[in-house]
Amino acid sequence: MVVLVGYSSKYGATEGIAERIARKLREAGRDAEAKPVSVVENPDRYTAFVIGSAAYMGSWRKDAVDFVRGNLELLTSRPLWLFSSGPLGTATRNAEGQELIIEAEPKQFDEFVTALEPQGTKVFFGALDPAALRRRDRLVRMIPAGRELLPEGDFRDWVAIDAWAASIAAELPATA
Repeated sequence: MVVLVGYSSKYGATEGIAERIARKLREAGRDAEAKPVSVVENPDRYTAFVIGSAAYMGSWRKDAVDFVRGNLELLTSRPLWLFSSGPLGTATRNAEGQELIIEAEPKQFDEFVTALEPQGTKVFFGALDPAALRRRDRLVRMIPAGRELLPEGDFRDWVAIDAWAASIAAELPATA
């Protein structure tokens, strides 16, 4: 059994989450590899999938959406988990009192959950290093509201990520 922890990451935070999940799966005795979905040439060789993407403006990145939509038949036939990263900051609720993790679910989750029936979905907080930002995102961060929208820091909850990876590892023998 080889598990693909496929990801799409713009600035590296989602990549870090995917690599951590793959490492935790390997530590639990599962054969797992993390790689960008854009370079996966033969998805048929994987017997289980954990697919994740950074989310921007409520949507997964295009290459992750294309990977899932392009492999629907395969993904419905194998164990599958989906994750997203994106919210930044330390607040757990938005100004309206709604939980950020729930509000940050990418719009594709509804479609993918209906079509694929994954074993689980999860949203994790992300990270932002202003030095890594591309020009447009640097400009957004320069306006007063931009620093609030894009706060600097690593907000990933490694304990929650590790726990989710452990739950996946525990499910793999039963679903394989």
